[in-house]
Amino acid sequence: MWEPSIAVRVLDSLARRGETVATAESLTGGLLAALLTDVPGASRSFVGGVVSYATRIKVSALDVPADLVEQHGVVSQECAEAMACGVRARLDATWGLATTGVAGPDEQEGQSVGTVWVALAGPGLVAAHRLELRGDRLMIRQATCEAVLALLVDHLREEGALG
Repeated sequence: MWEPSIAVRVLDSLARRGETVATAESLTGGLLAALLTDVPGASRSFVGGVVSYATRIKVSALDVPADLVEQHGVVSQECAEAMACGVRARLDATWGLATTGVAGPDEQEGQSVGTVWVALAGPGLVAAHRLELRGDRLMIRQATCEAVLALLVDHLREEGALG
């Protein structure tokens, strides 16, 4: 499967800072939350997540504006950023992480399998990154989880907060 060390590093760093993280997942379907909760003591920093597989859940549970989805689609930077902001606000977390994209087997919204957006929302920060992944559904979903955690790791490293 995957190496949990990135999840351990993220959660340990957040716990030291007294900060929390929440997840908004689409294509990963709860895999990111599972990766985080596999870490003993995860509850010190992980507050929960929303699996918003259906578009209507992105809109209703994460406050992603319907017109944003209509204009940009769910496989977009704009949707990923709105999901991260939405879960951060809804679950009152310091950081919100979001995953949206196409795990396959078919394309979606004209986007090819492996097209993924990951996003991070935190104090004074909203950032997203586009990925073009290869492999089967599980490989794409696992790589997405690792990528969104790496996005947070990179930000914490830039702040000098990663131990």
